[in-house]
Amino acid sequence: METIRVPKVSDGAAVDAQRAEVIVEAAGRLFFAPGSGRVSMDDLARELGMSKKTIYRHFPDRRSLLTAVLDRRFAAIERTLVTAAEDAAGQPFDIRVHRFLSAAGSEMGRIGGAQLAAGRGGDAVLRHYVERRVDEVVYQRLDELFRDGHRQGLLPAPPELLGEITRGAVERLLDSQLAHELDRSAGDLLRAAVETVLFGAIRPAGARTAVIPTARADQPTVEH
Repeated sequence: METIRVPKVSDGAAVDAQRAEVIVEAAGRLFFAPGSGRVSMDDLARELGMSKKTIYRHFPDRRSLLTAVLDRRFAAIERTLVTAAEDAAGQPFDIRVHRFLSAAGSEMGRIGGAQLAAGRGGDAVLRHYVERRVDEVVYQRLDELFRDGHRQGLLPAPPELLGEITRGAVERLLDSQLAHELDRSAGDLLRAAVETVLFGAIRPAGARTAVIPTARADQPTVEH
C-alpha cells in the first residue's frame, strides 16, 4: 500500500492544516471504499504512514474525523445541486425539476456512501447527522420546487405528499438491488420514479418517448 507523505513547510499552522487535509482525504477513501467494512484508526495510520497520536492531535476521536469527512462530501453534493439550480433558473418548471433530479441522481453514490459510512460504526449521532444533512442539502430544495409547482397550479397533488414519496424512493433505492438487475444507476431510477409521480406513467397512444414523460390528460400541461 502506498504511503502518503506530508510535505514539509516552514509555517507550523500551514503544516497542521495541510496534515489535517491529508488525513481527511485518506479517511474519505478508506471509510467510503465499497465493501471495506469498519475501518479502524490503526488502518488509517498505516495508510498515512503516521502514528495514531498524530491523527488524534488533529481529530480527537473517530467521530470528529468522520464528521470532517462527511462535511466535505456534503459540501460537494451541495455545490452540484446549487449549480444545477442556478443553471435552470428561469426555465419552465418541468425543466427545473428534471435538472435538479439529474444532479441529485448523479450524487446518489455520495449520499449512499455517507449513509453507509455513518452506519458502519453504529454511531447514532453520526447517523442523525447524515440524515439531517441529506434533508438540508437534497430534500428541502426539492420540497421548495414542489411547493413552487403547486403555487403555479402545475402540481395538483400536495407538495408534502410528493416530498414523502421522494424520500421513500431515495431510501429504498439506496438499499435496492433493482438498479443492478435493470442495469441502470440508482440515480436513473430515482429520476424515473419521481418523473412518473409528477408527470404520469401512461403516455397517449402514438406519443414519442421523451426525456420527461408526457403529462396525463387530467394533469395540467407545462408550457415551454
